[in-house]
Amino acid sequence: MSNLCKISFPGTDYPPITLQPHQNLSEHLTIQNSPVLFGCRTGICGTCLVKVIGDIPAAKVDEQELLDTLAPNVPNARLACQIDLTANVKIFRLDGEC
Repeated sequence: MSNLCKISFPGTDYPPITLQPHQNLSEHLTIQNSPVLFGCRTGICGTCLVKVIGDIPAAKVDEQELLDTLAPNVPNARLACQIDLTANVKIFRLDGEC
């Protein structure tokens, strides 16, 4: 089962979750099992801004435009609702310190 993607949340008490590649992360992260908050889940509100450590595809144009505004100096900032899972990742909330 090496084709599964493990999503972990270092520095929190939240347990890692495992998903199939390309599954929608926001559909599997809820208030009960994630430190990530979600608003619109469509990539326009910025509520789910996180720092991602791992090998994932680059942000699409619309997401990158929002990231350039919300986290201009954070190269690995992403919107959790827009992440295309392709590998294991570590997700950190962006609380101003990066």
